[in-house]
Amino acid sequence: MKVALLGSGLIGRSWAMVFARGGHEVVLWDQEPEQVGRALSHIARTLPQLAEQGLIGDAEPVRQHITGAESLAEALTGAAFVQENIVERAEPKQMLFAEVERIAPADAIISSSTSAIMPSIIFGALATRRRCLVSHPMNPPHLAPIVELCGADFTSPDVIARTGEFMASCGMSPIVVKREIEGFILNRLQLAVLNEAFRLIAEGYVTAGDLDKTFTDGLALRWSFMGPIETIDLNAPNGVADYLDRYGSTIRRVGNSQSAARPWPDDMGTKLDAERRATVPSEKLGDATAWRDRRMMALAAHKRAQEKRTPR
Repeated sequence: MKVALLGSGLIGRSWAMVFARGGHEVVLWDQEPEQVGRALSHIARTLPQLAEQGLIGDAEPVRQHITGAESLAEALTGAAFVQENIVERAEPKQMLFAEVERIAPADAIISSSTSAIMPSIIFGALATRRRCLVSHPMNPPHLAPIVELCGADFTSPDVIARTGEFMASCGMSPIVVKREIEGFILNRLQLAVLNEAFRLIAEGYVTAGDLDKTFTDGLALRWSFMGPIETIDLNAPNGVADYLDRYGSTIRRVGNSQSAARPWPDDMGTKLDAERRATVPSEKLGDATAWRDRRMMALAAHKRAQEKRTPR
């Protein structure tokens, strides 16, 4: 089927590879036409790397599924699924979706990649809002399979179910956000960690480098293949209830201190940037991002191999 991607920045170009590897015809459109060309070049460089890691088969057939469109109407004509990836502000999204509703086929599912804005805000003014939902990925979605599906009260349950099936067929791992909430699930968890991290750094308990090491050499080793609930279930002899009996009072006590913590200071960005730029200069950020993607490719390949061998 045809998938229209509206916005071809970091998320849009990554989604293109996801949907194309699922065998779908993908059309990229962007309000800045030159961005589409940059996206197609990036995709052409990235797909062979995925093939080298065994994450896709032959790169060239996947690449051939992805093309660019010169106009919004061209991108939407005949599309069965529409994924929006423009700037993270409600008003531009609302304006774009008013046009999408007018042009797209009446049976097309309309989806947004927004990372925090609730679907009732984005789609509430549309006459056909029953077919609209948020499909929020982690960055980059072609390497991180999680995708959060969140509808509003007006979203048809069938649309959420069909989107879940579609995403799964493209190699994604969909979860359903059962009720609207700002930030959805992934970002609320991530921001809870960041807020506590900023507090610990601001109050002099730890450096940014050592805090990151706590994850890379600690928490992330478990969290790369099991979540926090499964983790604590295996961290006490008799499972999760036993864990909470042993450590529940500590969890509550620390939680109370976190909720009462002072907000992190306004100059946190400046302080963190100074430490990080000493490690990775600004001109090397692109190289560091490419390094991250190679590491994520290798981890994705490793996890795929383990899942084939390890019963759950």
